[in-house]
Amino acid sequence: MPQFSDNLRGAAYMVLAMLGFVLNDAIMKLVSSDLHLYQAIFLRGVLATAMMGFLAWRSGGFATPRNATNKFVVLRTIGELGGTVFFLTALFNMELANAGAILQAMPLVVTLAAALILRETVGWRRYSAITVGLLGVLIIIRPGGDGFNIFSLSALAAVFCLVLRDLATRGIPRDMSSNFISFVAAASVMIMGAIVTLFGEWQPVSALTLLKLTASALFLMAGYFWSIQAMRFGEVSFTSPFRYTSLIWAIVLGYMLFGDIPDVPMIIGSIIVVASGLFTLYREQKMKQSKAREIKAASP
Repeated sequence: MPQFSDNLRGAAYMVLAMLGFVLNDAIMKLVSSDLHLYQAIFLRGVLATAMMGFLAWRSGGFATPRNATNKFVVLRTIGELGGTVFFLTALFNMELANAGAILQAMPLVVTLAAALILRETVGWRRYSAITVGLLGVLIIIRPGGDGFNIFSLSALAAVFCLVLRDLATRGIPRDMSSNFISFVAAASVMIMGAIVTLFGEWQPVSALTLLKLTASALFLMAGYFWSIQAMRFGEVSFTSPFRYTSLIWAIVLGYMLFGDIPDVPMIIGSIIVVASGLFTLYREQKMKQSKAREIKAASP
């Protein structure tokens, strides 16, 4: 039986994680024909919160429940809430691949935010890659074009909310349980969905719809698990580029489930965004190697 390196195993887990996340998105889009947005968020949230609560309990995450009021946990939760609402709003109203393509700008925006907010060093090459990548996003959403609408901006708003989530995560103490943090986020999304649903009309939920929501929650949890496995086995610089396979999964599932065929601007914009993101990851790895050489040369 062949033995695979940790990096190859990490890459395989990342590809599976992206498949899990896109399957979750695709099923939620299928549910949009049966339920309104916030009822779907609430019901999926009930399932996801129960699963995450069990995992958090098993890992001892509830030993210090006051962690839920940590300022970085609160900021992360706000980002998670905004990202969920804005992305699912876009997903319910536009093609799966288009919404997924806009989300690919996230690594670029995270790099830019880290430079502006956290004062991380970013050279002109990475700034150039970020600029080109954001131009790729503009090609995808096409302001002023026939395909442009408020839902394109909703997907873009989701990117910025998820960037807030990721930046806030960096400030959370490392000894805090990851499962507990995920539980807080899932519970918050569930509660928000429940509150908004109270002011709307409750739509009947068939057994098939409930089955779809259960599958969506399971794929979401699988995505989280596989992404954690990817980070544990492989080097970040090696496994991170495989995040872009989510765009391939989105195109394939969008065609198979909804008959969506990407147009030329969407494909061109996606290629630009992915290429810019890969270059940014390449430059980050080069910077780390350069710093490692400097430390080694300075050591006695």
